[in-house]
Amino acid sequence: MILLDTHIWIWWKSRSQRLSSKALRIIDENKRDDGVGISVISCWEMAKLVERKRLTLTIPIETWIEQGLVGLTLFHLTPEIAIESTKLPGDFHKDPADQIIVATARFHGLPLLTVDRRILSYPYVTTL
Repeated sequence: MILLDTHIWIWWKSRSQRLSSKALRIIDENKRDDGVGISVISCWEMAKLVERKRLTLTIPIETWIEQGLVGLTLFHLTPEIAIESTKLPGDFHKDPADQIIVATARFHGLPLLTVDRRILSYPYVTTL
């Protein structure tokens, strides 16, 4: 199983050309085993992108997220993950959504598929 960062989820479900063939292959390999998940914070993060007009959709956000969750495991924000997000080892940046996504991956022992350089350079989470 893998965890998708928010932008990877959006690109994958939107069939964006921004998603690399390598990332698509990793998702497809894990999808066969019902092994693709996202953090619930990605739903919030996406809704904020739409609210701030940094992302435009052709359908309502509620519909997009409902359809975007089909076939995925949704990892909820638990008290343990919330606390873990405030205690990440080393020097991690202060974006709360990224902190929760990284904490979710660490808590569940999942590799995180991302292209975010700040996350890729963080040595305390396995990234793909």
